[in-house]
Amino acid sequence: MVNKNQIVIFGAGKIGRSFIGQLFGCSGYEVIFIDVDSRIIAGLNEKGSYRVVIKGEADEEIIVHNVSAISALDNEKVIDAVSKAGILAVSVGKNVLELIVSVIAAGIKKRGLADPNTPLDIILAENMRSAADFMRGLLVQNLPSNFDVDKLLGLVETSIGKMVPIIPQAELEKDPLVVFAEAYNSLILDEKGFKNPIPSVKGLAPKSNIKAWVDRKAFVHNLGHATAAYYGFAKHPDAVYMYEVLNDPKVQNFTRSVMLQSAQILLVAYPDDFTMDDLKTHIEDLICRFRNKALKDTIFRVGMDLQRKLGSDDRFMGAVHLAMENNQPYGLILEAMSYGLLFRVKDEFGNGFPSDIAFLESLEKDFELTLIKQLGYGSVHDLSVIEKLMVFYKQRVIKCGSIMKSV
Repeated sequence: MVNKNQIVIFGAGKIGRSFIGQLFGCSGYEVIFIDVDSRIIAGLNEKGSYRVVIKGEADEEIIVHNVSAISALDNEKVIDAVSKAGILAVSVGKNVLELIVSVIAAGIKKRGLADPNTPLDIILAENMRSAADFMRGLLVQNLPSNFDVDKLLGLVETSIGKMVPIIPQAELEKDPLVVFAEAYNSLILDEKGFKNPIPSVKGLAPKSNIKAWVDRKAFVHNLGHATAAYYGFAKHPDAVYMYEVLNDPKVQNFTRSVMLQSAQILLVAYPDDFTMDDLKTHIEDLICRFRNKALKDTIFRVGMDLQRKLGSDDRFMGAVHLAMENNQPYGLILEAMSYGLLFRVKDEFGNGFPSDIAFLESLEKDFELTLIKQLGYGSVHDLSVIEKLMVFYKQRVIKCGSIMKSV
């Protein structure tokens, strides 16, 4: 039997716990996490709660109660949980979605036997464009051909704007369940994606044109954050935290300029959803949030995973392609992106992000082929962009190469 006051969340990571779990848990829902981390699973089941520490001028603490967890390896229990869930959420990343969709589909099929006419809404708490189309395609492949996906499944895209830093190892040793986060607590989601009534959960912010808001997140928030990390590292290679580089007016002003160029692209693409005043206000609020000293968000966290963040449909190139479609300038965005091509920051243990190391080495050997093969750039459609990036790259190597190599 479906429990309408129960949410099952795939992914007990930072967003799963600090955002989705917190919002629903604090609104009276029973929260069940599905994860592979045995330590997290055991801890949640033992305590039945976890802490979210809101980092600001003075730390605040939120306790999320009525929580449990199931190992993602226990297919039978996971399938049963999905079959009874009032609502589902996934926060695992695109690649993992492909791995877990079969067990989600099995739960949906079991649900159909007991409650054949009860739709299931799935909140897609993923930082990706067209998440609903992607998830629908995966589910169709794993459900019977006569299953009415459009009637029985609500695929709810989101725009995840909450910033959650890497938690220092020392803090995790004290409490492996704790998660740090900023105070921002609005979950923008697609009001048209729900098949059931939208849950009465404080913090949900339904929007009628979710595509515009997903693009705003990617091409203003994500783009601006990465710009500050990449440009900030180039100017201050010894800095550790985002607030440190953003204390430099040059870094702050360059970041703002790049975000404003992207905002103009959004304004032309979505004239019915945004005004420039709204976007300017949003940009200033973001820069203030990026500078949150208490959050101690690291340049490493914000900039790492270059193959994804510099990819053909992500924050930089996604904005460039949207600019091309709407005949808008994008030179500042490309310049900002070029700093990411020499991003060699290390974590608190002195290690680089493994895939970034290999990617940067590949760039040095064959720049154009790396952008095409590893980042998915079109050899024809994106040729002018590749050529411009190569010019920037060579300039950076000549000007900053010795510094980058020594980091």
